[in-house]
Amino acid sequence: MAMTKPTAVALDSATVAFRLADGRVYTAVEQANLAVDHGEFVAIVGPTGCGKSTLLNVTAGLLKPAAGTARIFDKPLAGLNRDAGYLFQADALFPWKTAIDNVAIGLEIRGTPRSEALARAQQWLTSVGLGAFAGRYPHMLSGGQRKRVALAQVLIRDPKILLMDEPFGPLDAQTRQIMGNLLLELWTADRKAVLFVTHDLEEAIALADRVVIMSAGPSARIIGDWRITLPRPRDIAEIRMEKDFHALHREIWGVLKDEVMKGYVQSTQAGAA
Repeated sequence: MAMTKPTAVALDSATVAFRLADGRVYTAVEQANLAVDHGEFVAIVGPTGCGKSTLLNVTAGLLKPAAGTARIFDKPLAGLNRDAGYLFQADALFPWKTAIDNVAIGLEIRGTPRSEALARAQQWLTSVGLGAFAGRYPHMLSGGQRKRVALAQVLIRDPKILLMDEPFGPLDAQTRQIMGNLLLELWTADRKAVLFVTHDLEEAIALADRVVIMSAGPSARIIGDWRITLPRPRDIAEIRMEKDFHALHREIWGVLKDEVMKGYVQSTQAGAA
């Protein structure tokens, strides 16, 4: 009898709270329940400030829930999540290092001999379409190229879980589509568990197996979880033209739009206070 693989990420009634300077407690996320299976691609969408990145930080072990638990492959998470790779929205490349050195450093700090680390870094740069750009520094690369280097920098460590926080947010629409297709190509070749945060509902539907919706904060909750049954492999531009895609978008947006408006009202009121 085949053994069931453990759940890659499980948040059980996770609540995250912060103490403000005036002594009050601000509850960012309340009783979040979320499970991501091995090899599953889950996107989280919600209004600005609803705690999407907070859930990623809990999964990464950067934040400890005030209540509830976080489990990684069925084991309680204590400290940093060593099974996860984290791709941030902002560039995390060392400006004084070349592309190949930026990718290789993840192996070198683990004790991999430099020659081996560089060889594997070159392979990953080739995989993301930058094989000829190994000797360039970050300032010599476009935004999309820097994002490819950052993706290779994370993937060379072979994490079992990939955490992505608005990774393509700063890019133009065309480059976002190219990066989305590259991500799907790499993910298809080696199915990691992916937790992908985005403000873009279309991007979430085009990429993911499931789209999770969060309410406006404070005390944000997970209020929806849709399974995306669109066929794979997918092309980011072409899948958005499909009838089923538009039907899913209308259904999910029907729930999300009210939360987006709540978040907008709250942000304007806070700005006026």
